[in-house]
Amino acid sequence: MNNLLKIGIFMLGTAFGLSSCKDQVTDPNSNPVVFPASKVSFSQHVQPLFQSRCAFVGCHAGSNPSAGLDLSSSAYNSLMNHQPRLVISGASSNSLLIERLDGRIAPQMPFNATPINSNQLAGMKKWIDEGAQNN
Repeated sequence: MNNLLKIGIFMLGTAFGLSSCKDQVTDPNSNPVVFPASKVSFSQHVQPLFQSRCAFVGCHAGSNPSAGLDLSSSAYNSLMNHQPRLVISGASSNSLLIERLDGRIAPQMPFNATPINSNQLAGMKKWIDEGAQNN
């Protein structure tokens, strides 16, 4: 990744961080989303995780979602069509979404809240590596 792109991603991350979602994120330990080891489903696993941790007004929902990324009811299309590209199908290690979730690129998401757990992070990676299908 060239330095100009890294600077652009960092600046975008700073914009993500300008609005705090801490007060709106539900307790991640109350009814956590559990991912299977394989055959991860967007509708059964990924979308519910977004709903519980990301899709709040002031974060990634509402009329003015952070970074223009609405992760509420139409999350799949928003996620897959977002610029910069957040998901590289089949390549979780190169997907900006994973770099945000695991903290390789700041700010770590969910912003100003408890990070997703190891099962959820592994599940998100598995979903992407399995082709990031809308199923």
